[in-house]
Amino acid sequence: MKPPKSPSPLPLAEFVAAARGSVPADLVLKNARIVNVLTGEIHDGTVGVKGDRILGFGDYRAARKDDEIDLGGAYVAPALWDAHIHIESTMTTPATFARLAAAHGTAAAITDPHEIANVRGVPGIRAFLDAASDLPVDVFVMLPSCVPSTHLETAGAVLSASDLAPLYDLPNVLGLAEMMNVPGFLFGDPGVARKVEDARRRGVPIDGHSPLLSGLDLNAYIGAGMRSDHECLSRAEAHEKVRRGMDIWIREGTAAKNLDDLLPLVTPANSERFAFATDDRHPWDLLAHGHLDHHVRRSIALGLDPVIAIRLASWSCARHYGFTDRAAVAPGFRADLLTFERLDDFRPDLVVLGGRRVAVGGRLLEEIPGAPMEEGPGFRVDGFDRSRLRIAALEGASLRVIEVRAGSLATGASTAPACLVDGAAAADASRDLLKLAVVERHRGTGNVGVAFARGFGLKRGAIASSVAHDSHNVVVVGADDASMETAVRRVAAIGGGVVVADGAQSLAEVPLPVAGLMSNEPMADVDALERRANEAAHALGGTMDHPFMTLAFLALPVIPELKLTDKGLVDVLKFDFVAPVA
Repeated sequence: MKPPKSPSPLPLAEFVAAARGSVPADLVLKNARIVNVLTGEIHDGTVGVKGDRILGFGDYRAARKDDEIDLGGAYVAPALWDAHIHIESTMTTPATFARLAAAHGTAAAITDPHEIANVRGVPGIRAFLDAASDLPVDVFVMLPSCVPSTHLETAGAVLSASDLAPLYDLPNVLGLAEMMNVPGFLFGDPGVARKVEDARRRGVPIDGHSPLLSGLDLNAYIGAGMRSDHECLSRAEAHEKVRRGMDIWIREGTAAKNLDDLLPLVTPANSERFAFATDDRHPWDLLAHGHLDHHVRRSIALGLDPVIAIRLASWSCARHYGFTDRAAVAPGFRADLLTFERLDDFRPDLVVLGGRRVAVGGRLLEEIPGAPMEEGPGFRVDGFDRSRLRIAALEGASLRVIEVRAGSLATGASTAPACLVDGAAAADASRDLLKLAVVERHRGTGNVGVAFARGFGLKRGAIASSVAHDSHNVVVVGADDASMETAVRRVAAIGGGVVVADGAQSLAEVPLPVAGLMSNEPMADVDALERRANEAAHALGGTMDHPFMTLAFLALPVIPELKLTDKGLVDVLKFDFVAPVA
């Protein structure tokens, strides 16, 4: 395994002299209450920093008084680590995300860029790595294992083990990302097996993604090397996985929220087996609630010991990925630190990353640069019109319906009598029975998958998005075919993003021209546009607070029970297509 530990630029002799107090420290935090995630205690002391390293605890002095900060009994803790995030889901670039994350006390994020990889392939991964380099927040990449996620959809690229192999040697690449094609793995798909075998041979971490997997199949999955999971749908499922050797990432994202369900499993004895993850988080959520600091606050409010909560947000993640000198306040560890005033209201004040003071009170002290990411590619949906949304049905027909559940990526399955118009099944807003479609946009195949969904509440109009996990075709849900056609065509015209339409009129748009996933604009500007889109959806009768995040996951055919791709309606439990008319 490529050792993740990075040598400090601080010369050894200089560190030793400073640690012994023979030469001044660069930064001294006096009268601190030190949150020690290694021992589970809080103890008083003074913390010294030299270069990018923590000197330890002791009677340190700095050369300048301005570099000695009297905390007056405030707390100092390690800065935070996100165990699993897709930065593309923030709708902004890595540099924009880093500006927000640094101000909220984040030191590092483990990310899987499979969103941009599904659109642009290897060049997309390389562009993402370039955009994520030289930031104060370390962005570590797990290489996408499933591009596309399954054979049941059309993506913009197909990545094999040989495509991924050269990327393992790039800076900040740690391992193989979430292996979500569980059936492919269990039944010996050669392409899947080669990716797992290559990662095992290299000795790198492999992330899991295995909702509802249990018993002997789970044994095979964990035993082959998938040692983490962020997709537990119940407490019992998470408990079984921890017992069998998995580390569990407690996800609290925008669409999927598992913290309340899973947190009671955490104890002092097993806490290093749990960490926090955001997975997919929209701009409004980050701006309103923060990043991992939100997870810590919520966990403490739910009764978790504050030191354990901070351990889950730091050391647990770093330890899993092999970092031996990060995410704790201890001698020789990298100086990624934060201070805060109250255990019962965890809000980072001073943030120090790599020994540099980068934020105070939620505001950056220095600009975080970042060049714009290249826009494109264009959308190939020229042949699409409302005629492609027709589902022929006979009198008395029943429809398979995707039952959308707020706060969950899992969907239910039901049937409903078809509403017939001219021999075709139509949406029926009076029953919240809306038409759902996924339009292929990468290769010009003309594929359009059509089915029905319940849970959005629209009374008229349609909403559409090119953020449609994981192949990122255009997903649209609506109360009438004309509005759906308008929404899809506008998504393509703006180079990707979110659109709310009513008839021939576009009511609100959020342009995401970088792969149809991200914007180069500031996060606050993207958030303002998304808020207008949410308001427009509500004006059409929509009942979901944030419908676009939920809509994005209805095209992901690896999370039960029914999902829709450009190739058709998928019964995820059978891992096969089913007809939209039952």
